[in-house]
Amino acid sequence: MTDSAADDGAAAPDRRRHILRLAIFAALLLTLFYVVAVTRVVDVEAVRQAVAATGPVAPLTYVVVSAVLGAVFVPGTLLAAGSGALFGPVLGLFVTLGATVGTAIITSLLGRRAGRDSAMGLLGPVRAERIEAQIARHGLWAVVGQRFVPGISDALASYAFGAFGVPLWQMAVGALIGSVPRAFVYTSLGASIGDLSSPLVYAAIAVWCVTAVAGAFAAHRGFRHWRAGRLDSRDNG
Repeated sequence: MTDSAADDGAAAPDRRRHILRLAIFAALLLTLFYVVAVTRVVDVEAVRQAVAATGPVAPLTYVVVSAVLGAVFVPGTLLAAGSGALFGPVLGLFVTLGATVGTAIITSLLGRRAGRDSAMGLLGPVRAERIEAQIARHGLWAVVGQRFVPGISDALASYAFGAFGVPLWQMAVGALIGSVPRAFVYTSLGASIGDLSSPLVYAAIAVWCVTAVAGAFAAHRGFRHWRAGRLDSRDNG
């Protein structure tokens, strides 16, 4: 038996183990997403009432509770709207952003813990080194850009970023920067729920439209860049 054949035989069980580990992790996340985000087992209104009962520490309490709920896929739109309804558009915005950063940190840490070794093992040393170099250069802006793309769960994306080793500071700063527009939109709508004709509602709608267009453009540009990179790699190979 040649050395390369022996290496392939030794690598096969490791590869299967990595695939199985990532498959189990993905299945757990998708199940949690369905149970919480689709069937809505968490009563956000009850959570909001419980937080309001904590009095002066309610903003801090909501940051912590909302960060944890966001990590288990309670929709961020509902949490942000609840923040606006409880604390108004100004304080509510800061509470929403604090919770968003908290969710990004929690999900990133869990993703790194559960999936990083397997993800890097499947990629192999050469590709893993290339991915890490790309993350070092562009990880922050990848997190920022993802927050602008409509239709993507921030928590799911953060789990994936963590599995691919995006540094924690990039996750926190990227989530803060990228979440400002949407945080403003949904917090403002929550704060204005009793007066949907207020100027704040129109401002929120305008920001939402601009953010959606910018997110669609960023997604299209990112896809073209990724496709061009794949074609270049294929030609060079």
